Amino acid sequence: MSEPDKRPIAVAVLGPGTVGSQVVRLLGDHAKDLAARVGAPLELAGVYVRDTSKERPGIRSELLTADAHGLVARADVVVELMGGISPARELILEALAAGKSVVTANKALLAAHGPELFEAADRSGADLYFEAAVAGAIPIVRPVRESLAGDQVERILGIVNGTTNYVLDEMSQRGLSYEVALKQAQDLGYAEADPTADVEGFDAAAKAAILASLAFHQRVGLDDVYREGISAITAADVIAARDSGQVIKLLAIAERADGAVAVRVHPALVPASHPLAGVHGAYNAVFIEATAAGELMFYGQGAGGVPTASAVLGDIVSVARHRASGGRGPRESNYAGHSVLPIGDVHTRYSVRMSVPDRPGVLASVAEVFASHGVSIETVRQIAAQGTAQLVISTHRAPEKDLAATVADLRHSDVVGEVLSVLRIEGE
Repeated sequence: MSEPDKRPIAVAVLGPGTVGSQVVRLLGDHAKDLAARVGAPLELAGVYVRDTSKERPGIRSELLTADAHGLVARADVVVELMGGISPARELILEALAAGKSVVTANKALLAAHGPELFEAADRSGADLYFEAAVAGAIPIVRPVRESLAGDQVERILGIVNGTTNYVLDEMSQRGLSYEVALKQAQDLGYAEADPTADVEGFDAAAKAAILASLAFHQRVGLDDVYREGISAITAADVIAARDSGQVIKLLAIAERADGAVAVRVHPALVPASHPLAGVHGAYNAVFIEATAAGELMFYGQGAGGVPTASAVLGDIVSVARHRASGGRGPRESNYAGHSVLPIGDVHTRYSVRMSVPDRPGVLASVAEVFASHGVSIETVRQIAAQGTAQLVISTHRAPEKDLAATVADLRHSDVVGEVLSVLRIEGE
């Protein structure tokens, strides 16, 4: 059958926001090329909006509809770009139950209800693709799910939130305070008026859960991810990091650990020589350590309408190809049953910065506190001042609960004026 004789594949877009409007534009601008790549024309069946009276630049008014259920019913491929949990969850389940292919960028929904959605896809034999849910334009889901399917991923370190990377980078490169850097990010459109989801690590935690589920072939939910944000990071922390040859990054970390897995999001000190240290601005990067492939890094724009739309469109082409030729993409791989370690059992390293009196015997007393909890000191750096000093102590790897107990005792020690900051060390 020649291409013009093939039945068009109807695509429904749910949500015409920043990303959705660009998806609609690209579907029109590249219609001929997309048809050649898919093997059948892609036809926009409609765009779901809550208010059809509102003008949507670049989208013809006759394509707008407030009837989401009717639009899903007449589509072959449903592209969910509304965000949030409801009604996105209900509409995706409705589409999957009817055998429709689904493309989504909704990381919060996948992290919270991924198992339910994957099971629905399996029951009907439908595709569920979500490349844009993790790192915008960066192709990371498909490489982990398919390209590394024959390998064993040991560890993932990811900068997966552009807002926090921009803020921390401005603090590091230009010496801005956290508050000034965040306001600048908001003015540029990198951060929302309420930046909580970004700066407190919720967005990165959802992406970490998705990456861990793919990498370790088991279901990892949002509740399994330990989370800390960047709102407590100060200009003094950034300066101390630079003086130690390090930078501060908000990292999503997923790793194998003694037959279990650990998944966490928190600020961390990264050596200036590590590839992730050179990720600037609102860019994202994911660094993977695999048994056979070794070290891999994926880098690119992690947000924005056009870059994210590129990832969405790639998924649309993939699922449309399956509908045109028959077949389906990879299913969820969740055969592994590793336990997920609580943060207290995770082995990590601390950098503790504290103010102390500048007198003999203080360092020995501080070292005794570390030793009492079985925590070994790797390096000590002293910054002298008038009558006082700052100690920056880096530890060897130890259980988080022992490191935390050490810090708690330091806060009550007679020889410690104040514990100024506690940051984990990664990438070494």
